[in-house]
Amino acid sequence: MIKQAAKLIQSSKRVTVFTGAGISVESGIPPFRGDDGLWAKYDPIILDLDFYHQQTNKSWPIIKELFFDFFNKAKPNPAHTVLAKWEKNGIIEDIITQNIDNLHQEAGSKKVFEFHGTAQNFVCTQCAMIYKSNELKLTNEAPHCLSAHCSGLLKPDFIFFGEGIPQKAYEASLYATQHSDVFIVVGTTGEIMPASQIPIIAKQNGAKIIEINVKPSNYTHSIVDIFLQGKASSIFNQLDAIL
Repeated sequence: MIKQAAKLIQSSKRVTVFTGAGISVESGIPPFRGDDGLWAKYDPIILDLDFYHQQTNKSWPIIKELFFDFFNKAKPNPAHTVLAKWEKNGIIEDIITQNIDNLHQEAGSKKVFEFHGTAQNFVCTQCAMIYKSNELKLTNEAPHCLSAHCSGLLKPDFIFFGEGIPQKAYEASLYATQHSDVFIVVGTTGEIMPASQIPIIAKQNGAKIIEINVKPSNYTHSIVDIFLQGKASSIFNQLDAIL
């Protein structure tokens, strides 16, 4: 199956990779769902937009702990590194990621569409000023705008429940999806709308679907042409040895 997938990638005109939380698990970042997921330990309401505004003192300390204290310690793993190498060598064209951890970019990938936004920035909920996360001194008190004319609440620039997908990322993802003849799905369950529709759109536009996952997903028995079961790092290293 590895050889079949490699042959499919080699003969393609445009390969797009679609990544979910599973690709970052080997970097120490837990998935959101499942028995070991974040939502098994924390109430998802912390990422509800209205709750963040109305109960900031309850929401922010947990967000800080999870997405800034903990996630910032994570480093790219071999799966991220291989994808960056493949982009540089022209094997893949784009990466669409549901992840907000910036690990693709840290590994060296340049063309990454962040479907759910990024933890690298904060945006002011009043004046829309954008700040780099590493420019802010984050404490257990929620950060506020530093502008002399505004003291609005700052919000991490990733998608909360109740928000739409960033327009530029959505449009770029859709274009890449519709113009790819091979589409590699990595480490996602296919449960989160509207991101879950992206591989389906690729299939509808004629792409061959390769899935890399530790266990079957919602896609495996419906749209996937080649299912490579295992950890992303191991599978990508095996593919890279052939490519």
